[in-house]
Amino acid sequence: MEDAVKKMQIESGDKEILYSKTIKAGKRIYYLDVKKNLKDDLFLAVTESKKVQSKNGTQVSFEKHKIFLYKEDFDKFMDGMSDVIGYIKQCRAGGRQAEPVPAEDRLEGDSDEIKLNIEF
Repeated sequence: MEDAVKKMQIESGDKEILYSKTIKAGKRIYYLDVKKNLKDDLFLAVTESKKVQSKNGTQVSFEKHKIFLYKEDFDKFMDGMSDVIGYIKQCRAGGRQAEPVPAEDRLEGDSDEIKLNIEF
């Protein structure tokens, strides 16, 4: 019976949200949703929703962007986020210009791919 419910949820595109946090930030709203995959593993779905008005201002719509973070990637993601946020704060506090890191100066493990490792 439970498998039939899961199958119906997946087919209808409705994934069960186990926990949710909404963050309102100006014109954007961020949704942090904890969901469960088919193997009953938990993951985090981050959705950015931004209100967009047409050029003539008559129609309002919402742009949504999603990323999915899986538990095996949490630690690396958080390490990367902490590093980047620290860099931004340091630049703002020091009043100096932020300079991009050339590709040849990146560390061997650096990449544009983000992975997380979190133990439950």
